[in-house]
Amino acid sequence: MTKTIYLAGGCFWGTEHFMGLIPGVTATEVGYANSNTPDPSYQVVCTGTTDAAETVRVDYDPERVTLRRILDLYFLTIDPTSVNRQGGDSGTQYRTGIYYTDPDDAPTVDAALVDLAARCSGPIAVESGRLVNFYPAEKYHQGYLDANPGGYCHINPALFDIARRG
Repeated sequence: MTKTIYLAGGCFWGTEHFMGLIPGVTATEVGYANSNTPDPSYQVVCTGTTDAAETVRVDYDPERVTLRRILDLYFLTIDPTSVNRQGGDSGTQYRTGIYYTDPDDAPTVDAALVDLAARCSGPIAVESGRLVNFYPAEKYHQGYLDANPGGYCHINPALFDIARRG
């Protein structure tokens, strides 16, 4: 049985690459979540008018990796107190968020955010809630860092080894 969670962590290239390294993650796809515009393009999302967040669909095998472990690893890759900014990117599309489709995931997400807030010196800015919609991004964004290893990534490359260990 495969489960799915949607994670917005700034530029989706790095988040997708990082999540894909975790043992038990079976597939990833970059796209735009919670858009008020149907099937927006990257150019339209960048205008800030769609309210879409660059997001990664993460499919995983819960027998191999728990949702809580995925969230704990995700938290390593973001600045949870930053509003609409991760690394060198800024704008509403670069906000952080955890979006689920299975309501049974809500308690795990909520508990992880409570624990994260206890470790942070300021208020956390990570959205959470049910996924409203998800539109896959253009083909050239899919697996971008695999195809372009020198491409931009706001995630510290040392964290990739942590992801590989799960």
